[in-house]
Amino acid sequence: MAARIVTAAFEGVEARRVDVEVQTSSGMVNFILVGLGDKAVAESRERVRAAFSSLGLALPAKRLVVNLAPADMPKEGSHYDLPIALALMASMGVVPEDALSGWLAFGELSLDGRLAASAGALPAALTAGSLGLGLICPEACGAEAAWAGEVPILAARSLISLINHFRGVQVLSPPSAGDLREGPPGPDLQDVKGQEHARRALEIAAAGGHNLLFCGPPGSGKSMLASRLPGILPPLTARELLETSMVHSVAGLIARGELSRARPYRAPHHSASMAALVGGGARARPGEVSLAHNGVLFLDELPEFSPQVLDSLRQPLETGEVVVARANAHVRYPARIQLVAAMNPCRCGVGGDGRGACGRAPRCQRDYQGRISGPLLDRIDLNVDVPPVSAADMALPADGEDSARVAVRVADARARQLERGVAAGLPAGEGLNARIDGRVLERIAGPDAAGHALLTRAADSGALTARGWSRVLRLARTIADLDGAVAVRRVHIAESLAYRRARFDGQPGVTPEGSAPFRPDI
Repeated sequence: MAARIVTAAFEGVEARRVDVEVQTSSGMVNFILVGLGDKAVAESRERVRAAFSSLGLALPAKRLVVNLAPADMPKEGSHYDLPIALALMASMGVVPEDALSGWLAFGELSLDGRLAASAGALPAALTAGSLGLGLICPEACGAEAAWAGEVPILAARSLISLINHFRGVQVLSPPSAGDLREGPPGPDLQDVKGQEHARRALEIAAAGGHNLLFCGPPGSGKSMLASRLPGILPPLTARELLETSMVHSVAGLIARGELSRARPYRAPHHSASMAALVGGGARARPGEVSLAHNGVLFLDELPEFSPQVLDSLRQPLETGEVVVARANAHVRYPARIQLVAAMNPCRCGVGGDGRGACGRAPRCQRDYQGRISGPLLDRIDLNVDVPPVSAADMALPADGEDSARVAVRVADARARQLERGVAAGLPAGEGLNARIDGRVLERIAGPDAAGHALLTRAADSGALTARGWSRVLRLARTIADLDGAVAVRRVHIAESLAYRRARFDGQPGVTPEGSAPFRPDI
């Protein structure tokens, strides 16, 4: 006798259809599981056997073959327990076989027959809906799966409750979606004393989604400023919320089905490996750059990260996705992030100027900052010096604007960008200045004659690469949006150029080669 039910295998944030087939035949008593499953899938046999025993069921004394089709697709995870158990019960006549025909099953089994939560309920529910099926899942996953919309969902606490439901003895009520939270209030920008230049750069970065690097001595407020960036960013849109929640679901980070409209903020330690930062490992899990999708990735003590780890960010910063290549599969994760980094000017922290200046300057700064590659720096739009906060600033009360007022200006600037992007034919939500390119960029960010002359002079001096040219235009367009200007003028180009610079030695106005850098004259 044969029985069948549908489940899902995960490739990145996508769930692929897998058919669980069970065949019972005469022959040597055995329980065989085939279909390219990993260790967790192979152990399903023992969990299913123990769960059946707790219900008073015994596997038939026959040859049992469970096939996970397609057989050449790798299967990973413990969520195959429930579909295997249901298909076995259908083959044994415990539940009607036709009752399983309209469902996709997903969940882990405990040894006593209870259903335990598994990561990936939201992608599994969306896949079930696209196949015209309902979803059978653990009760703990029901609130998360309910976000899929009109998909029928059976969220059961145990195998026995599912048996009773299919036999008509008990009716399982459909679960309700979890709460949609706005996110806890973050630290306020008003707490920052002084640092008007750095505050201005933070606002520009938030308005256009630009990458940002703070450089200054310890205690100057670099991390404090970065932690306040999420507080001035607009909440996630509906599309962004779904994209971000899919990644978090696969990573098992959604608790009680609650989704948050707050943009992700990830701050990994500088000891993070390449797999931890960009994704990978034995099961190709999403890394920090994907967990920060549609949000902020903050890298503190930037030169302390491994150079190879930092350079692995270069492709995600350009393409907005991570491709984890394996011999048997290529797994894609979205990674559209805003990179914010902080660093000291040298290893001792103080740099080459002022009280307590490094005695090994400028060599100390050059060696320390040389750990960051030029191509990575070229992808950072705003390079900002954060000087020490004076005692006079600390003695005065905080008099800067709070996050709420800055957030209003940021939201207005972003609204202009998105409206302009729709008018230019870009997909909805893709019009942020940091993401536009090509002819659209030339059309909406082309400067006036004076601005174009200044930009050309900067490029001729060797201060800009071709990528830098585009990034200066994007940044200038954002500055113009904050000013409410229709056209990009020379003053916007000049401020944008002032935020771009080559790697420095701690000596103001000196490049690593010792030549005077290009300085825009506003």
